Amino acid sequence: MQTLNRSLIAGAMTLAAMTAGISQAQAQFARSERFVDADGDLVADIPEDASQWLDPDTLVFAYTPVEDPAVYAEVWDGFLEHMEEVTGKEVQFFPVQSNSAQIEAMRAGRLHVAGFNTGSNPLAVACAGYRPFTMMAAEDGSFGYEMEIITHPGSGIEEVEDIRGRTLTHTSETSNSGFKAPTALMASEFSMVSGEDYEVDFSGKHDNSVLGVANQDYAVATVANSVKWRMVDRGVVDADQLEVIYQSDTFPTTSYGTVHNLAPELQEAIQEAFFSFEWEGSALEEEFGRNGEEQFIPITFEEHWAVIRQIDEANGVEYDCN
Repeated sequence: MQTLNRSLIAGAMTLAAMTAGISQAQAQFARSERFVDADGDLVADIPEDASQWLDPDTLVFAYTPVEDPAVYAEVWDGFLEHMEEVTGKEVQFFPVQSNSAQIEAMRAGRLHVAGFNTGSNPLAVACAGYRPFTMMAAEDGSFGYEMEIITHPGSGIEEVEDIRGRTLTHTSETSNSGFKAPTALMASEFSMVSGEDYEVDFSGKHDNSVLGVANQDYAVATVANSVKWRMVDRGVVDADQLEVIYQSDTFPTTSYGTVHNLAPELQEAIQEAFFSFEWEGSALEEEFGRNGEEQFIPITFEEHWAVIRQIDEANGVEYDCN
């Protein structure tokens, strides 16, 4: 069994070099015409007209639907109580079932604060007016996860080349590690084109893919290893039910942010809630500490999601906001 540790990002970075000297991020990233970006940071500005601001009595929060929403409603409960104290608002957990539903809820004004998974960030920023400002990190400030291609013992798949002619299970088309990154990887590193050299199907979520491989319903799948290890740590699956045939470099993890047209003071209070939250002894620490995460750190979409936008560009992704 061979675990590969090659650079998934190399092809995308080559693309970046081709456009050196140009404002590449601006050139490759287009938002909906609904939004203004006067400061050039790639995210929608807060409207200048106060009549366009949202100041709801109840804030609605949603965590990215990578696993069972019922599990994460409890995990986030203490944090949301803290947000209520800081903002003076009631906060409701919204258990979304898909990335597209989460983006559409924010776009429609029904979702105010959210954690969007890595691959969904560009679409949420472009089409829903999402303003990411933080993500989880370790005590030393390190962050992220790796994409893994996993199989089960006895599948007959021992290396990536063995996927040729078989079916590779992804999570959803908006997922970075569940679809976008491995699709670029298979083409650039292994000369295998999705839908031509191998078939694809979709499980819907990372936990579905992990469970599907562990139970031998899927032969091989692409997942975020942060999700996989949390499931192993909780005893949902056993580590020896899974074998890793590829591991990528590190990607940024779920970001957290607000819809662009929340009242500015409310956006500031929400940010304060994230950065003032005490992790020690919390349900967040118990759950996400499994990945070594124990704080929220400031991030920008322009900087921290540059490689994800490059992967999208390499895949020919367009952010269709219709």
